[in-house]
Amino acid sequence: MHHALDDPSRIREPNSSAAAIWPPLRRFIAGEARLGRSMARRQWTAALYEFLRFGAKQGWACLFGGTAIALMLATWRWYPAHAPLARYDFLFLCMIAVQAVLLATRLETLDEAKIILIYHIVGTVMEIFKTSVGSWIYPEPNFFRIAGVPLFTGFMYSCIGSYICRCWRLFDFRFTHHPARLSLIVFSLAIYVNFFSHHYVADARWLLFAVAIALFGRTTIHFKVWHSHRAMPLLFGLVLVSAFIGLSENVGTFTKTWLYPSQREGWSIVSIEKLGSWFLLLIISYTLVSLINAPRRFAAQVDVRRRTATGAASQVTNPSS
Repeated sequence: MHHALDDPSRIREPNSSAAAIWPPLRRFIAGEARLGRSMARRQWTAALYEFLRFGAKQGWACLFGGTAIALMLATWRWYPAHAPLARYDFLFLCMIAVQAVLLATRLETLDEAKIILIYHIVGTVMEIFKTSVGSWIYPEPNFFRIAGVPLFTGFMYSCIGSYICRCWRLFDFRFTHHPARLSLIVFSLAIYVNFFSHHYVADARWLLFAVAIALFGRTTIHFKVWHSHRAMPLLFGLVLVSAFIGLSENVGTFTKTWLYPSQREGWSIVSIEKLGSWFLLLIISYTLVSLINAPRRFAAQVDVRRRTATGAASQVTNPSS
């Protein structure tokens, strides 16, 4: 896309399309650019197109997680109760197949696969402990399990990491006042320990919430939907994503993929108190992704654009240079 040089906020770097990182989508970049130029001719169509782009990018970021939710719903509704292969094992093999297809078609990068693997391990360890103390159960028998935990459950955690990693690239995340990654690592370790220790000592989650506010309270995330970056408080964004994780958790319990003790006699909406756990869990995932995608300062990007615009304007006014 080409934009006026006298508008620094609209100057883009070469090959800046987020779709370019997935080779199968590169063939569509030029067509999307033509469509975008057409929609940009009127203010209301430009606004509509940016809204649709936001939805499309979010849907693409949810590719792995959306597939997992679709499989849970489909197997709950149609999977034979007496099939030789247990439902949980079928889900496990399906998620492995999905992972293989995404990598083979290059619709998922190796960095994203690393996040999925790391978070799978982190989540599985926590699942083994949480089920052992009765926090929730997996009511159906299966073969591929460790200490009573079906192996497909690790992919539920991986979905969160995959979503953040894909969003980071799709929306070209930039930040102001981002906390140091070392502090995030230490904080995430404290969160992870608390998920275990609160069963034996006082729950420190309120202290962890306070630390989260202190770390992220001044942080603004800048995300690009189309031509320019939009901004929002990072804390607010984390809460929004936590709410969507809550919706996914309700799908999981509704389909009886896992159950909390209060749901053994019949399904009910998962307690809103779980939102705090999802929020803290999300911070662990966010930290893991930040280790691969170093947070970039938004102010630095603005400076680059201004220098680019100034240089271009100088060449226009002084052709001999």
